[in-house]
Amino acid sequence: MIRFLKTALAATILAGSLSGAAVAQSSAGGTVKSKHGAWAIACETPPGAPGEQCALVQTVVSEQRPEIGLVVIVLKTADKKATILRVQTPLGVFLPMHIQVAIDGGYFGNLQFMRCFADGCYAEAILDKPDTINGQQTTLQAALAKAKTVVFSVFPTVEEGTGFEIDMAGFNEGFAALP
Repeated sequence: MIRFLKTALAATILAGSLSGAAVAQSSAGGTVKSKHGAWAIACETPPGAPGEQCALVQTVVSEQRPEIGLVVIVLKTADKKATILRVQTPLGVFLPMHIQVAIDGGYFGNLQFMRCFADGCYAEAILDKPDTINGQQTTLQAALAKAKTVVFSVFPTVEEGTGFEIDMAGFNEGFAALP
């Protein structure tokens, strides 16, 4: 999946306005199965996996710094017991600052970085894990489902944050279609 996402990020940035089918053809390791607003369901069969794995994916480039991009990935675990939000950032971000999440203008929390590879660093959260946010019991998935605006902020330095506005158009439809 990592190789595919790296290829998809490069293809999306370079292709810009290509259709989902064209991006799928240029992505050596995966296929775009459907488009849902700003989101796409992309699938591949990883080596050794019993079947195809799919993820809801959106690639975002910073308006402030167009050389920096994020890949936002939503996927179900192989046992289908949890849904994960994974965000891929470029190498060079300041990891202790995590990824700050703002939903509809309010601070929601942080996504902690889990690991870095040659293609970037990954932060993750369990979407369907109950949590208390602003005194209310909710899940990140429920908050995203209702969100009008979502901003993920990464920090190239301690002083400098770069915000990425995530287009939520099609998120609920894509999430419902995720196998």
